[in-house]
Amino acid sequence: MSPPPSADHSPWQVFLLFLRLGLTSFGGPIAHLGYFREEFVVRRRWLSERSYAELVTLCQFLPGPASSQVGMALGLSRAGYRGALAAWCGFTLPSALVLILFALGLHDYGDAVPGGIVHGLKVLAVAVVAQAVWGMARLLCPDLPRILLMIGAACLVLMLPVAGAQVGVIAAAGVAGLLLFNPAPTLAHEPLPITISPRAGLLWLALFAVLLVGLPILAQLLASPTLSMIDAFYRTGSLVFGGGHVMLPLLQADVVPNGWVSNQTFLAGYGATQAVPGPLFTFAAFLGASMQGPQSGWLGGLLGLLAIFAPSFLLVFGALPFWERLRRNLRMQAALLGINAAVVGLLLAALYQPVWTSAILTPADFALALVALVALMFGKVAPWKVVLGCGLAGWGLDVIL
Repeated sequence: MSPPPSADHSPWQVFLLFLRLGLTSFGGPIAHLGYFREEFVVRRRWLSERSYAELVTLCQFLPGPASSQVGMALGLSRAGYRGALAAWCGFTLPSALVLILFALGLHDYGDAVPGGIVHGLKVLAVAVVAQAVWGMARLLCPDLPRILLMIGAACLVLMLPVAGAQVGVIAAAGVAGLLLFNPAPTLAHEPLPITISPRAGLLWLALFAVLLVGLPILAQLLASPTLSMIDAFYRTGSLVFGGGHVMLPLLQADVVPNGWVSNQTFLAGYGATQAVPGPLFTFAAFLGASMQGPQSGWLGGLLGLLAIFAPSFLLVFGALPFWERLRRNLRMQAALLGINAAVVGLLLAALYQPVWTSAILTPADFALALVALVALMFGKVAPWKVVLGCGLAGWGLDVIL
């Protein structure tokens, strides 16, 4: 006889557990995974250490925000598809709502906000992206071939500032990975305690592919700015490998040249995103709410949020039934090594253009960025404190200088 279900098997209880984490989980994706492990492996024993490690490996293998995808899978394991949605809502909505409110305030009262504060947030973005480049390069580019792939990707994107360049670089890096790398077979593991039928998995993957290919075609045929916006966010969510910071160059290439969001607003919002808990992908909610064209306000924020996270749901649901095959496929692992090196290059290129060129205008800006970088990397200062400090410092420098 099976044991009676516990209270936290209901989607509502899953939502409440993840809501608490969504309100308190500062520190980025690695910290989020640590919070999840403590809550659901150590404390609640939803799954074993080895199964949790396997789940993290799967979500790092897929494009998208790994910590959010782990949360979706944990909710799925506890309360089915509704549990996955509940976990995502609880973990994501707190920071998304704050960022939408920030975007609306910046739009309505931006003239009343001292320009130095906004510039201070742009300078903070330099420190945040530099920290991400350094950390990701150490992890994903540990040898000369991958360092060269990183540098080559950065150079190509900077020399070819055209739509689609990032996608082409990622695809080329995958081919290079197949030719250059020969990963070792993985060791024995413990199967994941999540059941989705292969047929359902294929349907989810087919829906992912149909939307990825069909949205840009439909947007062009209907000449719909709203569909173009949804396509831009969906495509970004489908192509982000290696961490949430990689969405920066992909989103910037779509929303700024199209005139949907100014570069100043883009970087200020990216800096403010560092101050909120939860996933970095909620930056999409800020951008959607800040739009000047297709949609804006609450509707734009929610559309951007749903569009950038939709690929994560579809890929997690679609990949779970086939994870046993995926984890043993050495060719896919080799391609992923090349892709991961290239996305570090994309972020390196974004660190220069538009982040550095838009924010570092004086020696004082460089000094502030350097102080923020040291505070984040070596001082281990809480990100929200660094955000506050950079905003105040930017305002002070604007008054003094």
